[in-house]
Amino acid sequence: MNRRVIILLAAILASLFVGCVPANAPATTTPTALPATALAITPTSTVRPSAPSPSPSLTIAPAAPIPLTPPPSNWQSKAPVPTARSEVAVAEVNRLIYVAGGVGPTGARVATVEAYDPSADIWRTIKPMPLALDHAAAASLGGKLFVMGGASDRGASNRVFQYDPVLDEWSERAPLPTPRAALAAAPVGSTIYAVGGVGSNAIEAYSPATNAWTARAPMPTARDHLAAVTVGGALYVIGGRVNGDFANNLDAHERYDPATNQWVRLARLPTARSGLAAAALDGKIYVFGGESPQKTFNDNEVFDTVANTWSARAAMPTARHGIGAAVFNGTIFVLAGGKAPGGGASSPLNEAYRP
Repeated sequence: MNRRVIILLAAILASLFVGCVPANAPATTTPTALPATALAITPTSTVRPSAPSPSPSLTIAPAAPIPLTPPPSNWQSKAPVPTARSEVAVAEVNRLIYVAGGVGPTGARVATVEAYDPSADIWRTIKPMPLALDHAAAASLGGKLFVMGGASDRGASNRVFQYDPVLDEWSERAPLPTPRAALAAAPVGSTIYAVGGVGSNAIEAYSPATNAWTARAPMPTARDHLAAVTVGGALYVIGGRVNGDFANNLDAHERYDPATNQWVRLARLPTARSGLAAAALDGKIYVFGGESPQKTFNDNEVFDTVANTWSARAAMPTARHGIGAAVFNGTIFVLAGGKAPGGGASSPLNEAYRP
């Protein structure tokens, strides 16, 4: 131990000893001096800290690699449409999605109607339409399926058919005032609006309650092979082509307000195309597929009805035109369609998109 430390400790012990004199001792008492040897602390040998014992050997096994699982796709393949076709009419009624008419695998128009149950991922065939049609429009209202217009063996049709799922029966309703094919239709409130078609800018309103049609203010841009959906009590009409010519595809996007009978032009579709399909979900409009002379499209573009803006979303797994789209339980089902521009290459595809 250091000699200076030893001397310091000895001084501290001496002061403590002196402080221990009893309080009642005579003031004149002089403490007895201790021999110097009494304060001597014999130094001990220096103690050196021992070296730390070596730790036992520790082997750390390398961590197992963590699999990098990609996030789940927004798209899934579902049970295919039993009859491959394109240029179909599609609508959802009472939790079932109906695919009506179209151009079948042999290139002939068909009257076939098949119903898809999204909750069970199964199909069933129902009673066919009274007339074989392609390029017709479908809409759902009051628990019934309505199919109108389209192309028949006699040309553009003005016939309107209503299907009752409970009775499994078709009945004919008041005809369209304007015969037309490649039109679109959608319900707003208690009325179905049929819009556009080859060579047409007509919009006509049908009331199932009165079985009557009323002409409304014509669409600003005449077009066909277009899409129409309803959001917030208004009809949005998107895309299409001029006089059936897909070399003249349009990016037109217009909104019709039934309350005022007026049209408003909105932000244009980013990708001009026709033979497309659209579906509305949570205040947004999703637009799928289409065709041009060069190709079929797999584009999926979404319109925000509040911001009046478009953005791109996950592309369809399979590019197609002449398709239909319907919404069930937060998922959009894009059905059937042709894989190649123009006629032919009809498909049975059923691809489900969940935004």
